[in-house]
Amino acid sequence: MVAAIAVAVCLPYAHGEVGDPVNVTAADVLSLAFVLVMVLLVATGARPWPRVALALAAVPVAVAGLTTVLSTDPAASLPGYVRFLQVFVLLPLAVLAAVRDRRDVLIAGGGVVAASVLEALVGIGQAITRTGASYQGRNVRAVGTFGAADVMAMATVVSFGLVITLAFLVTLRGSRRVTVVTGLVLVVQVVALAVSLSRGTWIAAGIAVGVLLLVRDRRTALLGGVVAVLAGVLVFGLGVGDRLVGARMRSIASSATSPDQSVSDRYGLWRSAGAMLRDHPLTGVGPRNFASYRDTYAPLNLSSGSDTADPVHGYVRRELRSPHNQYLLVASEQGLAGLLGFVGVLAVLIGGLVRHRAARDPLWTVSIAFVCWLLVDFCYSDLGGPASVLVAIMLGLAARAALPARPVERACVGGADSGRAPEPGGSVRARVAGDDAPVPAAAWGGRREG
Repeated sequence: MVAAIAVAVCLPYAHGEVGDPVNVTAADVLSLAFVLVMVLLVATGARPWPRVALALAAVPVAVAGLTTVLSTDPAASLPGYVRFLQVFVLLPLAVLAAVRDRRDVLIAGGGVVAASVLEALVGIGQAITRTGASYQGRNVRAVGTFGAADVMAMATVVSFGLVITLAFLVTLRGSRRVTVVTGLVLVVQVVALAVSLSRGTWIAAGIAVGVLLLVRDRRTALLGGVVAVLAGVLVFGLGVGDRLVGARMRSIASSATSPDQSVSDRYGLWRSAGAMLRDHPLTGVGPRNFASYRDTYAPLNLSSGSDTADPVHGYVRRELRSPHNQYLLVASEQGLAGLLGFVGVLAVLIGGLVRHRAARDPLWTVSIAFVCWLLVDFCYSDLGGPASVLVAIMLGLAARAALPARPVERACVGGADSGRAPEPGGSVRARVAGDDAPVPAAAWGGRREG
C-alpha cells in the first residue's frame, strides 16, 4: 500500500478553482485507506506503534488543535489542521508501523523510485518537445504529470527517488547488471532534476547528496566533490550545457544582491509572516489563515499573484497563499507554540538518526539524506500539493531508522531463524515484542537465509 500511494502521487488530478486551497487526490484517498488498515492492525495487535512515536505525535496534534480552536476563523483553519495531521502525524506513523524489515524497505523505496522515474521520463519529454510549463515565454520547464499549478512537485518527487537510488548504489553490492541499471536510473533522475529549473530543489538535493556521500566514506565524498566541481566549472566557467539551465544556476548566486521578481516576492512574504508572528506570538493567526492576513502585512512591491501557464491548463494567475518557508508558515499560523513543537519533533528525529548511526544501512543513509533535504528545502519552500503525501512517506521511513527496536543479546541470534552467527562487532536487531526492526547493514548485500 505504501508503494501504491507513492505511485498514485503521479496521477493527474482536477485542480479546484483558483484560490481554493483544498484539493483531494487519489494519493490522499489511498493514504486514508492505508491509515485505517494500519489502525485496524494495531487494534488487533498485529502491528505495534512504538510508544515514543505516539508521544512525539501527541505534541503537534495538541498544539495544532489548540491553534485551530483559537483561530480567528476555526472553520477555515480546520482543513489545514486535517492536512497537517495527515502529513506530519497519521501517514508517517502508519508507515512506521508498516515497514519492519528489509523487504518492506525495498518495496516502499521501490515505489518512490518508480514514481520518480515516471515523472523524470515525462519531464524530460516535456523539455525536449516544449510541452511543459512556461518559462521566459517558452514551454520548456519540466513539471511531469503535475502541471504548472504544482511547478515544484516533479522536482520534489525526482529528488526523493534520486536520494534513494544513490543510497542503494553506494551501500549495496549487487551484480554488475544491477549496478548498471541503477546508474542509468540515476542519470535519468539527474537530467530531469536539471530541466525542472527548480533552484531551491537543486540546492536541497545537492546538500542531501553531499551528506549522503560524506557519511558513506571519505573516498566516495571526495569523488563526488570532484565531479561537482567539474560540473560547476563547465556550467559557470565555460557555459557548457543548456543556456536556460546554466542561467538558472547562475541566478542562485545573485539572489541576495539582485533578486528576480519571484525571489523578491518570497522575501516580501517572509517579512509578512514575521509581522504576523510579532502581532500573534503565541498561537498565530490559525492554520490556513496566512492568505487572509497577507495583504495586511505585505510590502507594496509584492506581486498580486504568480503567473503559470502550460499547454493543458493555459494561462492562470494564482494567489500567493503561503510564505514559501515552512518554518515561517508554522510560526505565522501556529505561533511560537506551534514552531517549538514542530522544530522539537524534527530535532528528536535527527537525534534518533545520529544516535543509531549505521552508514552501511541503506535505510539509515536514505533517512539522513532526506532529513537534510527537508531541513534545507523548508527554508525557501513549504508543503503543498500532491508531493506532500510523498514527504509523509519519507518521514515514516526516517522515523523507522531513527526509532529502531531494542537490540537483543547476540546469544538470541544465530539459531534456526538466521542460519548463521552474528558477525563480530556487528549490530544485530531482531524481532522484539512483535516488532520487526530493520535488517542489520551486514545482511543487506547477501542472500536471505533461514
